[in-house]
Amino acid sequence: MSGASFILAINLFMAGLLASAFMIIAAHDVRRISARWLGFAYLLGMVYFVIEFSIPAFDDARLPVVAAFASFLAATLVYNAGLAHKYDVARPWWPMLLLLLAASVVVFFAQDLPRQSLARMMAYQLPYAAMQLVGAGIIWSTRQRLDRLDRMLMGVLVASAAQFASKPFLAHMLGGWGAEPQAYVQTVYAMASQSLGTVFGMTVALLTLVILVRDVMSDATSRSEIDALSGLLNRGGFQRRGEATLHDATRLRIPVSLVLADLDHFKLINDNFGHAAGDHVIETFAGFLRDAAARSHVAGRIGGEEFAILLPGANLAAARLFAEGARSAFGAMSIRGLPSDHRCTASFGVAELQLQEGFAELMRRADEALYSAKKGGRDQVRAAGPYGLAISGTGVTRFNGRG
Repeated sequence: MSGASFILAINLFMAGLLASAFMIIAAHDVRRISARWLGFAYLLGMVYFVIEFSIPAFDDARLPVVAAFASFLAATLVYNAGLAHKYDVARPWWPMLLLLLAASVVVFFAQDLPRQSLARMMAYQLPYAAMQLVGAGIIWSTRQRLDRLDRMLMGVLVASAAQFASKPFLAHMLGGWGAEPQAYVQTVYAMASQSLGTVFGMTVALLTLVILVRDVMSDATSRSEIDALSGLLNRGGFQRRGEATLHDATRLRIPVSLVLADLDHFKLINDNFGHAAGDHVIETFAGFLRDAAARSHVAGRIGGEEFAILLPGANLAAARLFAEGARSAFGAMSIRGLPSDHRCTASFGVAELQLQEGFAELMRRADEALYSAKKGGRDQVRAAGPYGLAISGTGVTRFNGRG
């Protein structure tokens, strides 16, 4: 067995492993449609390697050569479809299908050209390069929400396209790719080409696999941070996201404020109307917070009837306006499961992050302001000043603590 044939065998085995890995991810999470497409792409890659192995057995290699070319190009097309699903962009089906059809026809007739001609070699390699660039373009179209791994994958796809485009020149440097298709695997070029393809192919595959595993783990973490009843972050999730938001706000030197809210007389609602009605109250308030929150805000249910929302970019005055609007709107809502004339209210405490202050201290001051609002008669907003002052609508009250 030649060196190129050995590499083909390794690639066939690795394509099978990668197809299995993507299919396992797809089976683990049926919503992960991209994993099914990617698994299918590597199954097509296996077809390509099998056909390449079989070419020496044919007297007339024209059809198997075209079949090998088309199967590999189809594998990259399906891979791009998986990328489009993963990055949630429109699948460029028609351009890719036209490229596949046109390139296969060109390769069929290009076999009438001299075996070592540059035009014939470019007919094989440039469509591969173009399909790799399509994949890089799919990722680039979502550049505003990419992280380092996504950008690395995009860069490797561009580099892979460049290596496909350079292969005709590499073939000339290394003495060509055989006097006939059956002799391809015996050439130095075949060894170099298959080695290059293996390096880039494995890099692309492993980066793609790591990105999918990252997404699965991120989704699992997100689900563990969500409160089932309200659909908001639970206490642990709110603290983790909140600390990260405070870190970013401090680095960017923008204000950030915290609003705590507590549903008034919630135990009486459960006692008088049942726990189902109490659940509707929580769902209604949580839904209101989700609708009122901007994309950058962090909202959570941090206790039985206690909620929090972190507002990056908002100073104390803006956060207080947000809380006043929430208090007024919620107090006017009719809630399913309660009498039509029954209205629920909430109390709010607001605090703005101070210099050298951490998440725990910000929470403590907002909680003290909330306690002041509850003690002052409920259904109101109190804002914490920087020195332990609760600022109400009518004046300033010094905190005396909870004791």
